[in-house]
Amino acid sequence: MKVLITGGAGFVGSSLADALLATNKYDVVLVDNLLTGNIRNLPRHPRCRFIKCDANNYNDIAPVFLAFHFDYVFHYAAVVGVKRTLENPVMVLNDLQGIRNVLDLSKNTGVKRVFFSSSSEVYGEPVHLPQHEHNTPLNSRLPYAVVKNVGESFCRSYQQEYGLEYTLFRFFNTYGPKQSPDFVVSKFIDAALENKDITIYGDGSQTRTFCHITDNATACINAMEKDLFVNDVVNIGNDDTVTILELAKMIIELTGSSSKIIHLPPLPEGDMTRRQPEITSMKKLLNRDFVSLKDGLKEIIKNRK
Repeated sequence: MKVLITGGAGFVGSSLADALLATNKYDVVLVDNLLTGNIRNLPRHPRCRFIKCDANNYNDIAPVFLAFHFDYVFHYAAVVGVKRTLENPVMVLNDLQGIRNVLDLSKNTGVKRVFFSSSSEVYGEPVHLPQHEHNTPLNSRLPYAVVKNVGESFCRSYQQEYGLEYTLFRFFNTYGPKQSPDFVVSKFIDAALENKDITIYGDGSQTRTFCHITDNATACINAMEKDLFVNDVVNIGNDDTVTILELAKMIIELTGSSSKIIHLPPLPEGDMTRRQPEITSMKKLLNRDFVSLKDGLKEIIKNRK
């Protein structure tokens, strides 16, 4: 089986590649323009190939599809990060072209199914919790969330008109060893290990759930291998909620740090007060216990000391 992962030098994409390659069943091609991806994330494996490439540029990505004729495509390439997406809204909107490129090339080269990395951001500020794939309104107006929402519509439309199968992954907060330092868990751990101040936007009462990357990758691979949630959408996340303030205190305790917690003014937009997925479908995909937040944090801290 030949698998393409766009955004393959990113945290989630490269971790998915690690998990696929560990099975010794797949030839994996990773493409990334390295805007936010990191070359150090790439697996070193004889059945893995990296091509520096921009999925938003048709002339760049088309030869990759034509050369390999993939069985499955995971389209994970995107501009990510709350601050980055708020500061670069036009760059975020350009990702719509990448979605179209991947879907056009997939339907023209015999790809069996496209897996699209959507986001919990599409739900916006929640009207109820937990957030259910089919019952919760999608009410975010931020460019990043709009692009993900439109991307979901593109996938549905290509299936309806061309028969291209898809699965939509709505990723909730994911963390793990490879995560870049500008995301909350990595940022807090790095600060704590250096006994530096940990900064929190607002009072820290905003709640999040954190899904370990091994749970994320296992669920996504099972969706492919077991033909689950074909032409459907599934939340990929853990439903165990924690406030950002509690997260900071937990990391300080686990690292034995002398860091102080400093409160900054709240972000003007993009920092949702609550977020929690409904995970009936996720449990079916994972088919085992979740990695606990405390155990996941201990693993990262051990690797970084």
